[in-house]
Amino acid sequence: MGRVRGTLTRPMVAGALVVAVALVGVGLYWFKPWTLWQDDTVQEALPDVAAAEPADTSAGPSAKPQKTPSPEQAAPVTVASGDLISHEHTTSGTVRLLRLADGSHIVRLEDLDTSNGPDLRVWLTDAPVKEGRAGWFVFDDGRHESLGKLKGNKGSHNYRLPAGLDPADFTSVSIWCDRFSVSFGAAELARV
Repeated sequence: MGRVRGTLTRPMVAGALVVAVALVGVGLYWFKPWTLWQDDTVQEALPDVAAAEPADTSAGPSAKPQKTPSPEQAAPVTVASGDLISHEHTTSGTVRLLRLADGSHIVRLEDLDTSNGPDLRVWLTDAPVKEGRAGWFVFDDGRHESLGKLKGNKGSHNYRLPAGLDPADFTSVSIWCDRFSVSFGAAELARV
């Protein structure tokens, strides 16, 4: 009888080990804990900023710049802005909603510093920004528009709003983790 029990126990232990290894593999793939220690820094320039070239002083004091910016190259106008607060992960930086010279809009994250994570997105939302745990899950309750994957967890980057989207319909921006449906951080957009 002892021999039969030992024979049956070995396959069960082996099966349990296979299942445990598979679960650890799935957990590592799903949570990607190593991303918490990896930083992706992205530094994008502010779009549509053009300055006049310096004047040619060899022609005298009345010389004009060689090239003047056209109206299409005017600097972006800040429509709304706000400071990021932390939610699930420590997050800081500034968010600006900018109107470009062509009438389109972008969300610009400046001096962003947050944790890296799986499947992070930049969301424009109509949800109020709440501090603490109460604010972690509110952004998918109402209207929200994904502006794409977060380009980096550090730095300054731009996210273009889709054509036809009225930025006046939105009041906040969230760094949203799609995988776990939680906000890493968010900013209330105050109109300028």
